This record gives sequence, C-alpha cells and structure tokens, in this order.
Amino acid sequence: MNRVDNMKIVLELFIILIFTLLGELIASILPFSFPGSVIGLLLLFVALMTKIVKVDQIKDVSKWLQKNMAFLFVPLCVGIMQYFDIIKVSWFEILLILVVSTIITLITTAVIAEKGVKHE
Repeated sequence: MNRVDNMKIVLELFIILIFTLLGELIASILPFSFPGSVIGLLLLFVALMTKIVKVDQIKDVSKWLQKNMAFLFVPLCVGIMQYFDIIKVSWFEILLILVVSTIITLITTAVIAEKGVKHE
C-alpha cells in the first residue's frame, strides 16, 4: 500500500468516527437513554441518502469492518459474562426470546425482500 491509499483509509475511518462521535454527543444530551452508536448510524444513513457523504468515501473501511465484524463482537461477549448469574437463572427465557425474535426477523426480512423484488 502506498501513502495515498493509507491516507484514503484514514480519511474513511475518520468520517465514520465523526458520525459515531456525533451520535454519542447527541445521546449524552438527550433527556432519556438511547445508544449513541444507533444515533450515529442513523446520522450516517441520512448523510448517505442525502449524498452529503458518498458511498465511495467510506467504502473500503466499511468493507473491512464488515469482514471483521465477528472480531468486533468479542468485547461484547466477554462483557456479558458479568451477568452470568442472571443468564444462568433465566437461560430458558432468554433462549426462547432469541429463537422467536430470530424467526420474526427472518420472516419480516423475507416478506420485505419479496415485495422489493416484485416492485422491480
């Protein structure tokens, strides 16, 4: 990789981090609890839809983040072990909720995708 490629990747990462920071800032100001990361994603989505940020401006870093998503969940999985006592007591309810919500998500996604294909 040459210097120009490195600078492009740093700029792409900077754009994504700016939206993450804005989301966290807005979340800290809100009078209710809401994840800043979700707000940042919504802001990035709006910026992409309005062409304030173009897909090419974050494409390479986004692909890298997508490929390494499993690695990014390791801290979450380790952190959840703090609540092992709760999980141990309620494992069946948690499992049931996970299975039902996954089925609902799959069905909803299939219905929306099918309607999207029919409209094309």
